[in-house]
Amino acid sequence: MTDYPLWELFFSALISSTLLPGGSEALLAYQATSHAGPPLALLMAATAGNSLGGMLSWLLGRWLVWRFPAHGLEQKHRAAMGRLQRWGGPALLFSWLPLVGDPLCLAAGWLRTHWLPSLLYIASGKALRYAVIVFWLTP
Repeated sequence: MTDYPLWELFFSALISSTLLPGGSEALLAYQATSHAGPPLALLMAATAGNSLGGMLSWLLGRWLVWRFPAHGLEQKHRAAMGRLQRWGGPALLFSWLPLVGDPLCLAAGWLRTHWLPSLLYIASGKALRYAVIVFWLTP
């Protein structure tokens, strides 16, 4: 165990929320059961890192739409974008889901959803997921 468990958790969650693979849930569960920090601090560190990673994916989407306009999308991608357009920002509550969440954040940036509601929805969904892990494992 290092002297910086919250920073470890923050960076693990950040990496896990980008298009790179990661396992912040396992680290959070370990830190929660070994009492590496107060449960609320662990929750906040994981949520902050994971939300920042989601917003980095969102920013990448903003850049990609400028670089690759939507008229070049394949039909299957257009259908996914249509669903996100229909549901809007609240769809980002599901950004915590494996395999779906990162592309969802990217698509939200591509569709130019406003950054503040996007951040709030992303952070809310991720915080709920981490809260279940932290408070389920700690007495």
